[in-house]
Amino acid sequence: MSEPTSGPLRGGEDLAELARRFEAHRTRLRAVAHRMLGSAAEAEDAVQEAWFRLSRTDATRVENLAAWLTTVVGRVCLDMLRSRGTRAEDPLDTWRPAPSSEPDPAQDALLADSVGVALLVVLDTLTPAERLAFVLHDLFAVPFDEVAGVLGRQPAAARQLASRARRRVRGAEASDSGPGRQRALVTAFLAAARDGDFEGLLAVLDPDVVARSEAGVATGARMVASGAVTYASFGDAAAFAVVDGLPGAVVLDSEGRPERALRFTVVRDRIAVVEIVTDPERVADLTIETEPT
Repeated sequence: MSEPTSGPLRGGEDLAELARRFEAHRTRLRAVAHRMLGSAAEAEDAVQEAWFRLSRTDATRVENLAAWLTTVVGRVCLDMLRSRGTRAEDPLDTWRPAPSSEPDPAQDALLADSVGVALLVVLDTLTPAERLAFVLHDLFAVPFDEVAGVLGRQPAAARQLASRARRRVRGAEASDSGPGRQRALVTAFLAAARDGDFEGLLAVLDPDVVARSEAGVATGARMVASGAVTYASFGDAAAFAVVDGLPGAVVLDSEGRPERALRFTVVRDRIAVVEIVTDPERVADLTIETEPT
């Protein structure tokens, strides 16, 4: 479906009626954007952008408003996901919401509960096109013809993207590593990093692992393993800990306070996400449970 980009502005009662029609779709649009972006604040930004575009469009030319709005939100989310890949990605959990929007941790928790933490992690490792195809078709039953329109591709290509994403999602959902196994993976990671054991790192890392820090993002097991020098000194001083409910490791200062932390997400019995937190303010905000010595 084409997306008109110009047309008369709505005013007075016309604008009020258009706003009423838009609000009838807001909940679904927010859900689509939330699952695409993984952040309530960013999802609200995407939905708000859809409203701005609609308010500047001759809505009388829109035959199916629900499909039109889904297309617009999908394209906005696709642009946002692609932007993440072309710049140093914001550190995890540090959104840049619009001034009128506040982060909503409760909504993000609901997203994690309804979709599953493992699925959220896997969605983060998909390409923007794969993520959009999977979310729109598999989670919201948008026909592949419309998905293809959002992506600017043929329906067969959209179907193939969703199929690839689906295989990886199913693989993640089939895995359930318990706390003991998660701890063993973290311990093995730290030991391999400390020893410069490249093959040992590859053995515990998911092929599509994502490593995030304040400095940026690295993706892929070989790239993350190649940067193991970053963790070598950390491995010597780090002790296993539970960091914000996830298996991790922490380095304490001379007074026993956390000064650096790692946290890991395990999917398919491999480490899928490594988060390195070194900024003092962010470290102070973490909930860290260390074992008694």
